[in-house]
Amino acid sequence: MKAVHFISKKIIYISLLLLNFSCDSFVEVDLPKSQLTNDDVFEEFETADAALTDIYASMRTKGIFTGAGSGISNQLGNYTDELISIEKPSNPSLFFYNNALLPSNSYVTLYWNSSYNQIYAANSVIEGVQKSTKLTDGQKKQLFSEAIFIRALLHFYLVNLFGDVPYITNTNYEENSLIRKTSVSKIYEYIIKDLLVVESLLPANYNTSDRVRPNKFTAKALLARVYLYNKSYPEAANEASSVINENALYNLNTDLSKVFLINSSETIWQLQAGISGSNTLEGSFFIFNSGPPSLVSLSSILANSFSANDLRRSNWIRTVSSNSSTWYHAYKYKEKNSTSTSKEYSILFRLAEMYLIRSEARAEEGDLIGSKEDLNIIRNRAGLENIIVFTKSEILDAVRLERKWEFFSEFGHRFFDLKRAGKLDSELGFKQGWNTTDILFPIPESELNTNPKLLPQNPGY
Repeated sequence: MKAVHFISKKIIYISLLLLNFSCDSFVEVDLPKSQLTNDDVFEEFETADAALTDIYASMRTKGIFTGAGSGISNQLGNYTDELISIEKPSNPSLFFYNNALLPSNSYVTLYWNSSYNQIYAANSVIEGVQKSTKLTDGQKKQLFSEAIFIRALLHFYLVNLFGDVPYITNTNYEENSLIRKTSVSKIYEYIIKDLLVVESLLPANYNTSDRVRPNKFTAKALLARVYLYNKSYPEAANEASSVINENALYNLNTDLSKVFLINSSETIWQLQAGISGSNTLEGSFFIFNSGPPSLVSLSSILANSFSANDLRRSNWIRTVSSNSSTWYHAYKYKEKNSTSTSKEYSILFRLAEMYLIRSEARAEEGDLIGSKEDLNIIRNRAGLENIIVFTKSEILDAVRLERKWEFFSEFGHRFFDLKRAGKLDSELGFKQGWNTTDILFPIPESELNTNPKLLPQNPGY
């Protein structure tokens, strides 16, 4: 009983550290005097693993990846053309919907601070595991590689939201408090380097049945995305193929109503919902049963852009009517409340993306036949006929459109796709408040005040 009590106390210390640390900027706090920085935490696998799983819990509940209204699935949906924000002053989505962000915006600051806090925690695990004298080599390899993966993933989203940002690889407060920004190209270089290490260390099989901890193919999936964004098309296609070809683990669901269930064969990696019976924050936030919606609804333009026989329209979008008014909401996750057992977790990587990454990469490399084959796999799964396009430009446009229909309300895919295609202005220029400089978020004002070496501010702010 003593051993169990000792471990539980340490887990509590770790949880409190992450909760307290997440409230502050990564450049504003001293190194915490807590169990997480104590070498003892990394002398037992239970407590070291608790430090890591608490980072996943933090990612689920706050910052970029949360499915709550504060996360990018909602806010980038408002920032682009996926969602409609209800026009009332108390709605925090309005600033994104009206493209009226300021360096003082609390959600922009939240994305920055929570991400760097989670990176700090990941670096704490990396350093603690490396110094450990009691963890086995297998345990070290698992914890180390997962923490490296988290660090790479968070930097990937930071660079795509803010542009040049610091790439943090340690917990040295004095060094990090005055750190300079790293160029986008260098950040991609560091991310790829980190992920290649992860890819070589993580096992092919999952260590849990519900795929809430990344495996080798999760690293490959992120690498495929990173290579695509970095215009390294042969590498993107190769990494995507590695995942697609692992058909003992992954298969596209032919029933679209099952794509987002916990046991979906399409899931590459997902964040656990929390206590047993909990479901996703996305379902809780996006679903409404009567109108008018209280905060956001799915754009009617998006909802009506699907072909009548597109199964994604009938399975992933729900219509709510009241009197003469009609609204729509994302219905990928179908549970708004808790259930007797959890049914849905928040999926960050799924197999459909690998087909569309490979389709785009193949088209960029001139393999138009192979590109259309991948594109048609996704279209046919949605009940649509093969695409009839001929040129590289037509195929790339078709891939982008398919991604719009496939990934709406999922972690800002729409914004990132338009951004890297150079089509933000042409697609979003109709929005009141849209400016070309909205391609980047502002660096939080509080960060610039604390560390002037992060200057200059991004253009337009």
